[in-house]
Parts: sequence; structure tokens; C-alpha cells
Amino acid sequence: MAGGPAGPSLAVSGSGHDEKQPSWDHGGVLQAVGVSAEDEAVYRTLLRTPECTVRELVEASGRDRTALRRSLTRLEDLGLLSRTAHRPARLIPARPDVAVEVLVARQQAQLERTRSAARALVAEMRSPARLRPENLVEVIVGQQAIANRFVQLVNGTESEVLALDRPPYAVRQEDAGPHVRGRLGVGVRVRGIYAPESLELPGALEEAIRSAEDGEESRVHPQVPIKLTISDRSVALLPLAMDEVRGSALVVRESALVEALVQLWHLLWEQAVPIVPGTADGEPVTDSRLLTLLASGMKDEAIARQLELSSRTVGRRVADLMETLGARTRFQAGVQAERRRLLGG
Repeated sequence: MAGGPAGPSLAVSGSGHDEKQPSWDHGGVLQAVGVSAEDEAVYRTLLRTPECTVRELVEASGRDRTALRRSLTRLEDLGLLSRTAHRPARLIPARPDVAVEVLVARQQAQLERTRSAARALVAEMRSPARLRPENLVEVIVGQQAIANRFVQLVNGTESEVLALDRPPYAVRQEDAGPHVRGRLGVGVRVRGIYAPESLELPGALEEAIRSAEDGEESRVHPQVPIKLTISDRSVALLPLAMDEVRGSALVVRESALVEALVQLWHLLWEQAVPIVPGTADGEPVTDSRLLTLLASGMKDEAIARQLELSSRTVGRRVADLMETLGARTRFQAGVQAERRRLLGG
């Protein structure tokens, strides 16, 4: 395995031994597939010194023989180790790429069985009509708890995610993005409405464009009143406080409130203008980007930073576009452009 030593180093040559002090606290790379850090350290040692005996391994490492034998047994059970038939038996480590593939496949099969069992448990749930009022609303406290609930909500969506996006964030964009794009990959429809201040954050416009290119339907609105995520039009996650100083959020399940939040989302969607993905060759459509940011209410200085243009160039181009479109306000220019399909609508 590349990346430098992560376990004890052992060299076996004939009957002589080159001993080095072991370092059993390294490793942990294979924990995701059920290998403890201690067992991984033994496995890494065997990869460097294949076909050594148990006695040679014990002598070189200074490890307790009983503990070492337990590690070897576990590695053997996982398919990471085999032994020769002759005596004394020599230890043969399995190829890491082949062995780990088997472990990953085994774990995936176990996860699928767990997923099937979870679906079977749904039958034991109360029907929505029988839910007590106190079960319709859940209060979540703490940024990490909110972030975990967001990921759980998105990953559990089966058909559609509706979102209103505005800072501050409980989940970092680089952490949330992969989960949302992962749902796109399994056929979930994702539609998001961004506030201007969302797109002003460093890298946010590029992330929104990348999401649009991956299949997210994205629009921008100058007045997004609240941050909101709705899963399958039945469960909504929203903050208790606009600035999230208290770090608390609400999860609201099937109710009139969720229906009202869905209607609010649709009203804003109709007023918003689309965020345009890149052209076929990947280059940005500058005027379309400009109109999108213009309609969002973003100032010239912020637009200039996002498009890497001078403020003077942006101001001149904005005036030209508003004159061409016959618009009296910036937002009107964006709306007119959308109606004329200049934003790829």
C-alpha cells in the first residue's frame, strides 16, 4: 500500500531478522470494510514481508503471541490472509485490491439486506391520519444535528426535492452538494431557488452552475424569505431563527403547514429566473449569467467579482441589455430575458 509505513516494519531473510519497533496505532484505512486498525497494521506488515511464519512475526514485532494470533484469525476470516500447508505454516497476504473488492461487495449486500428490512418496517408505522399532533413537528438543536438531519432527509427522498437556498448554512456547500447530486443520479428531481446572497459567497455561483449542469433545476429570486428543504412534498426542514444564531430547526411532517410551504415555494419559483448551465463546450454564457445575477438583485461590484469583469464593463453591459430588452429595472430585465428564452428557459 502506498503512502508510507502505517504499521510495524519487518524484513525476513533466511534465518536472520531485522527488527524494528512496531507502531500498532497507525492504519484505519480499512475500517470502513470491517478491519480494525490493529488488524490492518498486521496485514500491512504481511504485505511487506509475505511468507513469514507466526513465530517470525511475533519475534520481530514484540507483539503478544495470543493477541497476534487473534488478529491473524480475523484476517483469515475476512479473506485477507491464507496459510501454506507445510509446517511451519507461512502466512500469505491476499492482494489488497482483490480482497477489498470482496469485502466491499459483502458489505454492500449486507446494507441492501438492511435497507430491505427497513422498508418492511414501514408497515409497522402509524398511518399519517393517525399521527398525534406532537409527532408532526420535531425540534432539532445544534448545527451538527441539523446537518445530519438534512443529509438524512435528502438521502431519503424518492421523487423530488424542493429547496430555498440562503445563508447562513448548517451544512457546508461542499458537504451538501455531493448528497444532492447523488439523488440526481438515481432519478430524483431537484429544484432549488437561490437568494442573491447565496451566489455572492466564494465559489457559490460555480457550484450552482455545476449543479444545473448535473441536472438540478435552479433559479434565482431577489427575495427568498426563508431557508427550506422539502422532501417528496411531505416532510420539510426549516430553521427556527432566520440567522440561525440559536442553531435550531424544525422538521414538519405531512400537514397543512407542509402544503402551505410547498405553495410558497411554487409562488417564488414562478417569479424566479433560471440559472443557466455552461454551453456544450463548457464555456459560460456571459450575458445569460449577467442577466441571472442582475435579476437576483446583485450589485454591479458583486456581479463583476463573480464574472471576473471590471465594474465599468458590467455597468456598460447592464445598460446595453436593459435598453435592448426595454426594461426599466434590473429584475424586469431578467424576467424579460427569461420570457424571450435568453436564459435558456
